[in-house]
Amino acid sequence: MQAPESPLRLGFLMFPGFPMACLTSAIEPLRAANEITGTRAFSWVLVAEDGSAVRSSAEVRFEPDATLDDVQGLDHLYLIAPPTGQFANPRHGAARLRWLDRTGVVLGAFSGGIFPLARAGLMEGRRCSVHWCYEAAFKASFPRVEASEAVILRDARRITASGAGAVFDLMLRLIEERLGRRIMTEVACWFQHPFVRDETASQNVPVARSAQTADRLPPPVRTAISLFESHVEDLLRIPDVADAVGMSCRNFERVFKQATGQSPLRYYRLLRLSKARQRVLYSSDSLREIAASVGYATTAPMVRHYAEAFGVSPRDERRRLAGMVPPAMALG
Repeated sequence: MQAPESPLRLGFLMFPGFPMACLTSAIEPLRAANEITGTRAFSWVLVAEDGSAVRSSAEVRFEPDATLDDVQGLDHLYLIAPPTGQFANPRHGAARLRWLDRTGVVLGAFSGGIFPLARAGLMEGRRCSVHWCYEAAFKASFPRVEASEAVILRDARRITASGAGAVFDLMLRLIEERLGRRIMTEVACWFQHPFVRDETASQNVPVARSAQTADRLPPPVRTAISLFESHVEDLLRIPDVADAVGMSCRNFERVFKQATGQSPLRYYRLLRLSKARQRVLYSSDSLREIAASVGYATTAPMVRHYAEAFGVSPRDERRRLAGMVPPAMALG
């Protein structure tokens, strides 16, 4: 397939604490495609709100090629950020993104970059991919945006990818669309990329306190976990879950513990506390609101169970994170 005469020009808008893996997973396959074809099928620029260097979650600093105000000629612009990422001047930054949208630029986000894109009001009524670590906080903050567990999601002129592996898959798709499947396959093989996921594939999610992922669990256990996930605020009784998966309560508890290493009740509580932790870390919701959202009638027992599970109280976690964006908050 003959390469297009003009390159597809991509911009990557970096926020402090952004996941570096997402940036390299975007640029490297595009570089390889250019090198394999001997053409400039893709070009890219690093963008920042101002001209200052931006420090990634890995503590590596990147010098921008352009500011958000000055960048021109883009086909796509992707926001890369931790979930706490926001513009120093939110009104101006959002206005600039809206202007780019009106001029036909495709807007997208990688990992936590979906948060500043949604804060700018550019995802209302749309669907997007949200990393499973951020899902509870995102849904609470943006109820009018449909969060999906898909690794990649394209909704008209919005493209979102959940993490670094998904970003690599997205770039392979862009390469295939522009240069053909043969070049896409060769790029994947350059990096020994194990497979190219379909865009409708769901994210891999770890089983709490286990070395397994949810997709490898026995069907009754997967069904039970799905029920737990859909009833975080309005709690289910374990006997009712056992009945729903067609097992006696005793047998269900045995099978569940054998598969996950935990009793159903303990797993269910830890799942709810993990959702609470997302909102502690990535939202400004009060502890009372957070407790209610994960099925606690009062704050005190949630705080006690939280400290037992994570070794720190929710208030202390917020104090520790105040005014800083630690590497752990930006996932690849």
